[in-house]
Amino acid sequence: SLRPNITFCTPGVGKTTLGKELASRSGLKYINVGDLAQEGQLYDGYDEEYSCPILDEDRVVDELENQMREGGVIVDYHGCDFFPERWFHIVFVLRTDNSILYKRLETRGYSEKKLQDNIQCEIFQVLYEEARASYREEIVHQLPSNEPEQLEDNINQISKWIEQWVKDHNS
Repeated sequence: SLRPNITFCTPGVGKTTLGKELASRSGLKYINVGDLAQEGQLYDGYDEEYSCPILDEDRVVDELENQMREGGVIVDYHGCDFFPERWFHIVFVLRTDNSILYKRLETRGYSEKKLQDNIQCEIFQVLYEEARASYREEIVHQLPSNEPEQLEDNINQISKWIEQWVKDHNS
């Protein structure tokens, strides 16, 4: 039976918790692109400025292609503009109030430069704009992600959406 592919994009706002919880409730498969890249060493050099490896996007896409074609996958990565448009049935952009985001990232030990860039990114809604530019507008949704209670709401809302999608596409 057909099952949808979903992605979340946003820096540091509990998307891993959300993705894992959703996967366990919906029976979809959860894939963390960061972990996938690490396991397969899917890198293309090193970024000195951010002191992190550079993702080899083509290899990541090749690695995921078969699973995405089968469907039923939740993809977790902080950006989503390099994934093929055909992969996803829905894209969620999680939004966090800047002061909360700053504290959250600071406690993770982010460098000042990385902090500023992440906050700028959120202020200018870069990810949301990227998502809207990369996918059909009607599949891109924003969800608030400030409070722990909102996580539960988001999980419920997305679970309902998954159930509805499965019904619509398997009747």
